Order: sequence, then structure tokens, then C-alpha cells
Amino acid sequence: MFGKKSLNIQNIQKSNYSSEAQGLASSGSQGRAMGFEQDFEGDQGGVKAPEQPSHQGLQEKVILAAGCFWGVEARLRRIEGVLDTKVGYIGGEVKNPTYKQVCYENTEHAEACQVSFNTKKTSLDEILKVFWQIHNPTEVDRQGADVGSQYRSAIFFCNDAQREVAERSREQAQKQFARKIATEIIKAPQFWLAEEYHQRYFDKKTGVI
Repeated sequence: MFGKKSLNIQNIQKSNYSSEAQGLASSGSQGRAMGFEQDFEGDQGGVKAPEQPSHQGLQEKVILAAGCFWGVEARLRRIEGVLDTKVGYIGGEVKNPTYKQVCYENTEHAEACQVSFNTKKTSLDEILKVFWQIHNPTEVDRQGADVGSQYRSAIFFCNDAQREVAERSREQAQKQFARKIATEIIKAPQFWLAEEYHQRYFDKKTGVI
């Protein structure tokens, strides 16, 4: 089971990630505390990360991890040119994991958001600019009050062109932070869809859907 790590506030350097990022980082914890979670278990089915060609077509996908996937998805959906988002689990050893397993067992999965976007209306570079703003990428295995490797920061690329964009974007973003960015850039393995009640979670709670 993941435990809370001891935290020495004096040793944490202040980063300049946006106030919006701080709000999103805390929103997941607040939602959990208010009892929005459910003890769902069941077969979500696996979705293999697409092997996309190097050339960009009209639609492209990338998978991003930046803490609790509720707030991450809510923000990424608002980007013009984003066609669809799905939240799920990626990067671990357990097949078809449940939310409970990811949170309380050592599955090594990260909570993540798969983003489908129209490359004529936006680009991976533009999406990553938002990605750096909505979380603190210098934190290791946590975001705000959420602690555990499932909350790690990562970019899961689907082809070599995306890897190059991600590495260049991380290098540019580093100039904005005093501490070293901890975000991993990894070839996307299998992506497992999260339970249905997690999909567009904040939209459901606010009645947008």
C-alpha cells in the first residue's frame, strides 16, 4: 500500500508552475476526500498504444501522466483541436488493472490521459505547453497531497517524431523551473482504460455532460 512520504517543507524549492496547476493538483485530493470515489472493480479491457507512422496525419494520439487524471483530463479537453480524451492506467506490470489496485497495490501503473487531437488545429508542442502548466513536473511520485508512483509525471510517446518533440519541449520547460524536471519520456506500452465513472469525471460532477 502506498503511504504518505515524510515531507520537509524547508527543503522544497518553490517552482513557478501556474496557480491553475496548484488548483488541479489539489482538486483530485479534495474530490477523493468528499467521497466521490467508488469501489468499482471489473474488466476495463486493454487498449494497445497505437503505433503511428512518423508523418502526422489529421489525427494523432499521445498519453500524458501528470497526477490525478480527473483534473488532467478536464484541462486537456479544453484545448482547441483536442478531439477526445480517455483516462486510464499505463506503465505497470499488471494486466487490466483496477483503480483500487493502482492506488493501493504496487502495480507500477501511472494514472494517465490519452489525448486524441487534430494536427491541423493544434500540435503536440502546444498540448505539451499546457501539460507543463497544469502540474509540477519537478515532483517525484506525487502531485500536491496525492502521493505514490501512480501520480508520477510522464509523457508516453507513440512514435519517434513525438519523442523528439517531447524531449525538445522538456528542455524548453526546464528553463522555467529551479529544480530539475522529473518527467519521464517513454515509448507508450499498453494503455488500460479506467473504469467508466472516471471518464470525464469532473464534467459528470458539474453536469456538463
